[in-house]
Amino acid sequence: MSSSSSAAAPSRVAMLLAFAAVYLIWGSTYLVMKFAIASMPPLLMAGTRYGMAGGLLYLVMRLRGEPRPSWRGWGHALVIGICLLGFGNGGTTFGVLYLPSGTTSLLVATVPMFLALLGWMSGVTPRPTRWVSVGLAAGLLGMYLLAAHPSSAGVLRPGHPEIGITLVLLAAVMWSVGSLYSKKHQPASSPFISGGMQMICGGVAMLILGLLRGEADGFELAQVTTKSWMAYAYLVTFGSIVAFTAYIWLLRVVEPALAGTYAFVNPVVAVLLGWAFAGEVLNPQMLGGAALIVLAVVLVVLGGRRKKEVPVAAPEAAVEA
Repeated sequence: MSSSSSAAAPSRVAMLLAFAAVYLIWGSTYLVMKFAIASMPPLLMAGTRYGMAGGLLYLVMRLRGEPRPSWRGWGHALVIGICLLGFGNGGTTFGVLYLPSGTTSLLVATVPMFLALLGWMSGVTPRPTRWVSVGLAAGLLGMYLLAAHPSSAGVLRPGHPEIGITLVLLAAVMWSVGSLYSKKHQPASSPFISGGMQMICGGVAMLILGLLRGEADGFELAQVTTKSWMAYAYLVTFGSIVAFTAYIWLLRVVEPALAGTYAFVNPVVAVLLGWAFAGEVLNPQMLGGAALIVLAVVLVVLGGRRKKEVPVAAPEAAVEA
């Protein structure tokens, strides 16, 4: 999408399609990731996914006439890509091994809370408002309920929920760090070129780490199931390219706080899909934790709307998505 098209008044149909992509596609990626890594090495899957998606997006935008980024821009993209995708999406991908996809999505939804807290502590954003502070408290209580009463239904590697919780929360923190860094260190003037560069750098970082972990040892493409291939294709095309492009476009045509509402819609979609298609259990503790986290994200995103305290993170993922 060119800058001239973004300057024109968007149609209602385009707006609805863009929000549907960000809400539904990103919300579904948690469950689809579980299907993909059921027969694929986690980091190699995530690394090639983002490397391919980023390469395609970067190539298309360069062919459309976007200028070549500088080496300094690539350095910024490397830092952001490692934080957002290497740690952020990589940690989330591993988390899905040990946690239900719905629980994973709810823990990832804490990103706006970490953004508000770390932004204030680092001096990047003002002190959280009263409503944002209430949201932070609600989010902490929600995380406690999820951590204290983990479910093992539909988990690929049951019995170690603490590993998954630690990985996903670390991923959320690093996603927030990368988002705050990107506020003053954009890789390129075009957000689409920047997004492609970040996906390339993050994808390469995950590939290198996956190879160092020995994920390629003994792995054969023949062992990948048809279900995993379909999930992988969905993540590359819809999860990484379609939804990401829709989100970047929304940031240009609506208020950032409105675009950021994906953060409290995605978990609801992920929880319902995990329950419907992966046999994940909706126990009272999880429902209570989910309600508190969704409420917390609403308060943090919308409570800081007037002062624009909370920067809106680009995906997974969202963090994945």
